[in-house]
Amino acid sequence: MTLSTKAQDIYSQISQEGTKLGDLRVIAKEIKKDHALAKELWSTGKFLPRLLAILIMDKKKLHPDYIDQLFNDIQGHEYDERTQLADWLMANQLTKDKKTVALIESWENNPSAIKRRIFWYYQGRLRWVGQTPPANTQTLLPAIEEKILKEEPEVQWAMNFTAGWIGVFDQAYRHQCIRIGEETGLYKDEFVHKGCTPNYLPKFIEIEAGKRKL
Repeated sequence: MTLSTKAQDIYSQISQEGTKLGDLRVIAKEIKKDHALAKELWSTGKFLPRLLAILIMDKKKLHPDYIDQLFNDIQGHEYDERTQLADWLMANQLTKDKKTVALIESWENNPSAIKRRIFWYYQGRLRWVGQTPPANTQTLLPAIEEKILKEEPEVQWAMNFTAGWIGVFDQAYRHQCIRIGEETGLYKDEFVHKGCTPNYLPKFIEIEAGKRKL
């Protein structure tokens, strides 16, 4: 796709070294909603323009076939970019409409690993952001125990994330969540930057529950 002058100007601006996610949000706030511009930026195939495109998409135009195409495009990115694009799309668009939330909730066993990641990440976010979680914890935890070690890395992380926040906020399931971490050993030896919370479930739950005095 040949970019319009407006799209080319923005593309040049955000392609500069040192562009941060906060810069994209500032630009998106100025643009507001512009689905045509979003499609142009998305067509570049580049990471930062696609992040900006997600912010200015019109959620009313995110039909299932179009969402499938977005995810197909996202699959072409390397792991870190792929997961960030998918998570950004979920948080900034797909959770904003009941129809797309219903799609997310149907993706637990989807053939697409990135869609399965979004299912699990959404479940974790429902707990992390303090919303009243759905009454599905009793079915989520057995699924995590059964599948997590067989899953793709991007899905493993999201399942672990969900188990972590269940363990933080729901004391009835805390021991079970800690046990999942102990038995799987996932992220036990992962390097953790100073000031960050480990992904290893026993440590994650201990630290995050302690912060909240839970």
